[in-house]
Amino acid sequence: MTILVAPLMTCSARLPVYILVIGTVFEADRMVWGPLNLGGLVLLSLYLLGILGAIFVAFLLKKTLLKSPKPVLLLELPTYKLPSLKSIALLLWDRGLMFLRRAGTVILALTVVLWVLLTFPQDDSITDRFESQRSEVAASSELSEEEQAAAIEAIDGHEAEAQLKHSFGGQLGHLIEPIIAPLGFDWKMGIGIVASFAAREVFVSTMGVIYGIGGEVDENSTSLRDALQSETRPGTIQRLYTPLVGLSLLIFYAYACQCMSTLAIVRRETLSWRWPLF
Repeated sequence: MTILVAPLMTCSARLPVYILVIGTVFEADRMVWGPLNLGGLVLLSLYLLGILGAIFVAFLLKKTLLKSPKPVLLLELPTYKLPSLKSIALLLWDRGLMFLRRAGTVILALTVVLWVLLTFPQDDSITDRFESQRSEVAASSELSEEEQAAAIEAIDGHEAEAQLKHSFGGQLGHLIEPIIAPLGFDWKMGIGIVASFAAREVFVSTMGVIYGIGGEVDENSTSLRDALQSETRPGTIQRLYTPLVGLSLLIFYAYACQCMSTLAIVRRETLSWRWPLF
């Protein structure tokens, strides 16, 4: 039961998503309750939400699928001894090999699948169009070296954005948009959700690529937050990232399908695909 409810707890991989969304849709610095500001209160609520969800699911499983009589606990404590460095090294080696054989192969396979989805097919016309823009910037004598580097970095970001939209992952984002639309999500969020199956924090970098943000992007990136805040629904002036949509996205990541590493570990420990699929 523990292996089924533990993933509901907030892990460090979710934190970049939480920080980005909270900083985008809420007045995170506004003080609301004693020493807590609004951002801290929302983050604390997400931790509590995960704990309460785990307790509820554990209670539900204990009463239904995993119902069993209380076992008689008979525990004999061994004599405690200080382990030798040799035994520690052998144990670490054995566990490391076991992880690579059972979980590592699954993680590698899923990583390759996600990479293919987000990389292919490549559109040569997009490559040629942005390559000509780079050539124009490089040939310009009016720009300094720093300005040329910044312009080329921006072009690289826009090219990555265009190729991602054209990829299988971009097409999948459009495909699942009708399914996630009731949650307030659009196809761009759909691509981020698909990519975050590799790891939750990948959502942040994927959104940076989608919005053409050049350079390194993290949850504290001001340019990414500004791009999300200025995003509107098609044909309207209504903001897409409202507090309600942000709350919906946060709750989704609190309870959504776990990342592939978690699923691979559950598969390894249970020796079956039944519980990961469950």
